Amino acid sequence: MATRDGKQPITMLSDRLLVQIPQAEGERRSRSGILIPATAEVGKRLAWAEVVAVGPHVRSVKADDYVLFNPEDRYEVEVRGEEYLILRERDIHAVASDRNDNGTGLYL
Repeated sequence: MATRDGKQPITMLSDRLLVQIPQAEGERRSRSGILIPATAEVGKRLAWAEVVAVGPHVRSVKADDYVLFNPEDRYEVEVRGEEYLILRERDIHAVASDRNDNGTGLYL
């Protein structure tokens, strides 16, 4: 059922996560201050993204967490003019969260 503005709500299915990479993630600086453009070829670099929505079978991740994932294991989607990624929970390498449940005691 559509809302008054004609937009339908989105529900993630199964073990899928809808995440968004922060806009500042494009360019970055090395420790020595060298500017590295977003288009630079970097081998096997993992990326962080904020979780927007989770499917009903996702166990370890909640909305507003940050997850570490391989950028090659993703699907891109545009929703209402915003860019998002769809990931599987099994493709997540780490979770940064304010919650302190079943963690390893490490802080990122």
